[in-house]
Amino acid sequence: MRICVILEGCYPYVTGGVSSWMHQYIQAMPQHEFVLWTIGANSKDQGKFKYTLPENVVEVKELFLNDALTMSFRKQRYKFNDEEQEQLRQFIECGSPDWDVLYHIYHDKGVSPIAFLMSEDFLNILTRICREDYPYTAFSDLFHTVRSMMLPVLYTIQSEVPKADIYHAIATGYAGVLARLGSYVNHVPYMLTEHGIYTREREEEIIRAKWVLPAFKRMWVRFFYMLSAGAYAKATMITSLFERAEQLQIGMGCQPDRCRYIVNGVHFDRFKDIPYKKPDGWVDIGAVLRIAPIKDVKTMLYAFADLKRRIPNARLHVCGPEDDPEYAQECYDLAKQLRLEDVEFPGTVNVIEKMEQFDFTILTSISEGQPLSVLESFAAGRPCVTTDVGCCKELIGGMTGDDLGAAGLCVPPMHREAISSAMEYLCTHPEERYQMGRVGKERVRRYFLHEDMVTNYLEAYEEVLTRWQASDSV
Repeated sequence: MRICVILEGCYPYVTGGVSSWMHQYIQAMPQHEFVLWTIGANSKDQGKFKYTLPENVVEVKELFLNDALTMSFRKQRYKFNDEEQEQLRQFIECGSPDWDVLYHIYHDKGVSPIAFLMSEDFLNILTRICREDYPYTAFSDLFHTVRSMMLPVLYTIQSEVPKADIYHAIATGYAGVLARLGSYVNHVPYMLTEHGIYTREREEEIIRAKWVLPAFKRMWVRFFYMLSAGAYAKATMITSLFERAEQLQIGMGCQPDRCRYIVNGVHFDRFKDIPYKKPDGWVDIGAVLRIAPIKDVKTMLYAFADLKRRIPNARLHVCGPEDDPEYAQECYDLAKQLRLEDVEFPGTVNVIEKMEQFDFTILTSISEGQPLSVLESFAAGRPCVTTDVGCCKELIGGMTGDDLGAAGLCVPPMHREAISSAMEYLCTHPEERYQMGRVGKERVRRYFLHEDMVTNYLEAYEEVLTRWQASDSV
């Protein structure tokens, strides 16, 4: 089988998280060929892979969204018919466009993305939107905002589509647009897998974003919901990582019979025999993550500063790459400002080797799916302090039918005092810490094995192809 995986802002350009998952996923299926269809923000990253690609990756097709914003205008005579104008209006208003019509215009006919965005029809739609929804906002601001939304999508639609037997988008968003395009062009099925709910994550980013004018934040949120709705609409299967995420997808319009959750898995044997740290007078706390705003490292540092006033023999190891260099520098500066001499930032580490130094781990994200770092910590017998995001509460306490007990402590996100108190409890209760670690290890052994996850996805591919063939023959 030739599987085209569509990836947005992750593998193979960054390490950790979804990228690590994807690399291991492909390696675990040597019997299949993989095509990587990657979407990046900036073309300066072209070819700069952080991974040596597995041998069964037979093609890589790179696409960079910033290239759309540098397109030159060329005059093109094309008269949009009434149906095409209606779907373009729906698209601009972030409504419910018929994506097949857009694919027909911009992929099949090759109409320039600029043609409509410089047309009188576009101007009329934009003028009405400005008059009705943004009467106190400069028209030029609206124009540039809408153009920066729409142009990358139309540019994406014009992409040359790699051949595949099935398209598998590891997110909705732009990746979902391409997955549906691949299905449209080559008449084969596509499926979606969301590690985190894409629209929720983009919404959280936009709310905090400084680059989005406040007047247009609601429009940007609607834009990403529109992209996801288009991807959900014709996917043969939509998977998530846990039951609550599946219910969120259904609440956003996914058909329940197309949804299922497939839990993550880790290589248990690699972690299960990692020795416990020998007592040395210190309590060492590990944070394995990408240094990025969504991981909320700053709140972790503030909470650790509070902890040090009560537990002077605590140390914190913040391990992982600088996903956002500006944010990472702010974290380094904050650690100095708080005079945290017992915090280290070693960068990317060998997790298996580094885990030997940890008594327990911590993850203070404001958004997650089902974090591999928590599962790896459990597999090594280390309990974890997590924030109550994504599936973390279920990982700590157990999913339906799991009565093993607690494998750590779960606290509200961005709650400095609660995070500090949870760390203090694990620092001062070594027996409970050890017992929680044993629970975590058994939880992974029973429910989160990598080989089980791979089997479930292989079965999902077969089911998607069977469903597609059955529907295609009707």
